[in-house]
Amino acid sequence: MELTESFCFNPKEGIDNPAMVIDDSESALNPSPRVCVLKRKEGETFGFHLKVEKGRKGHIIRQIDSQGVAERSGLRDGDCLLEVNEMFVDNMEHKEVTRMIQVSGSHLCFLVLDGQVYDQAVSESRDLKELAIISRGEGWRPPRLCHITRNAAFGLGLKIRPLEGEKGKFMISPVNGGAAEKAGVRKGDRLVWINGAIASELTHSAISKMVKKSSNDVTVLVIDSKSEKSYALRKRPILPSMADVDSIPYRPHRLHLGLGPEGYGLLLTQGKAGAGKSVHMLGEVDKGSPAELGGIKKGEMLLEVNGESMDSLNHEEVVSKIKQSGQLVTLTTMPPQGKEFYTKLGLSPLLFCLDVSSSRPAEKKMLELTAPPVETQTNVRINPYIRLCVLKKCVGFGFNLGCVQQKPGTFNSQVTAGGPGGGSGLLQGEAVAEVNGNMENETLEDVILCVKSGGRSLPLLVVD
Repeated sequence: MELTESFCFNPKEGIDNPAMVIDDSESALNPSPRVCVLKRKEGETFGFHLKVEKGRKGHIIRQIDSQGVAERSGLRDGDCLLEVNEMFVDNMEHKEVTRMIQVSGSHLCFLVLDGQVYDQAVSESRDLKELAIISRGEGWRPPRLCHITRNAAFGLGLKIRPLEGEKGKFMISPVNGGAAEKAGVRKGDRLVWINGAIASELTHSAISKMVKKSSNDVTVLVIDSKSEKSYALRKRPILPSMADVDSIPYRPHRLHLGLGPEGYGLLLTQGKAGAGKSVHMLGEVDKGSPAELGGIKKGEMLLEVNGESMDSLNHEEVVSKIKQSGQLVTLTTMPPQGKEFYTKLGLSPLLFCLDVSSSRPAEKKMLELTAPPVETQTNVRINPYIRLCVLKKCVGFGFNLGCVQQKPGTFNSQVTAGGPGGGSGLLQGEAVAEVNGNMENETLEDVILCVKSGGRSLPLLVVD
């Protein structure tokens, strides 16, 4: 091979051939997350473990099965998880992230960052959430899961037709003022999924038969045409777990209860579901008890205790879990009709939980209380939900404050064991309602200033 040009190396000036200079400054400045789509068959696992490791931040992918679902999707050992089904998870508790994965069914969409790149980004205080948002691009909206209930005037009020020249694609249009339009379906929407079946795997005839057989209601996953193209360009699946779900019935409620003088004030019973399977039911609720104030309804199913599924536990084990919760317990409940509804759709109801801890009328009234004069005792109990903790400063107060971006409120992100915070009864995860008499609607920076200006004694009004 004959060289057409020669290059000289000057040790004082370095390499003078620009073609030989490797510049990775762009990749260092702009770390690129990867999309990995995992789809497992029945009886198959995703083939990886999600871990937290001492001295490192992040949710880390480990122990990837050779030739398994995870490896085939492009996941690599050491990758750090940024998003699960388009939900940013880097700032979530590890237990909550694993729970999201467990209830997502057979299909997952991950956004990950190489482990070394992640560590460098963390050390440089990069905004990883912003990085995830940038990777999605602009001009798209999430899909919508719409539950349509037939009415006497218009029936289901929708029309479905195939798109010309695009095999497996269907347009769905609502009748003006009909049930579909009221459920959130818009003109020109693309049909992604219907009653648990993927539309692209069905013929138009099969979809029409499915709609006719749905005598009372039908549930569809739809998306506008522009957003559908965006998902296709980004090579992301359109999943029910990514959807807005305002019209879905029987959504589980996650309720937070404080222990009262007579306990939580609820009775747990055992009932029967289909195929002879037992379910845990909520029985009598004591009047004026934490359970009643928290929104517990008699006859509802108990799905979780403190975020842990109760499916595989017997009655005595569930009762024990609640008793072991101490001063605070979180219960996830759902009307019994929801079981059949979600089973028919092939979805876990836990995908669509509503956290109602901040919307209970009783709790809103409690939050209007102002702190009483500071007393010498370290922990004054006001009621089961809101408490006054008085901290005496040593080197510091022994706790860290945090907040969730674009959401109101400040919470205790970390409480040092044996420190003033822990000694006063302060608990990790509690929201801060008042600092030195100042209310919760301040920014994180303002709350920190209030703490620092509090002197040697700091009264905090906190709520679960």
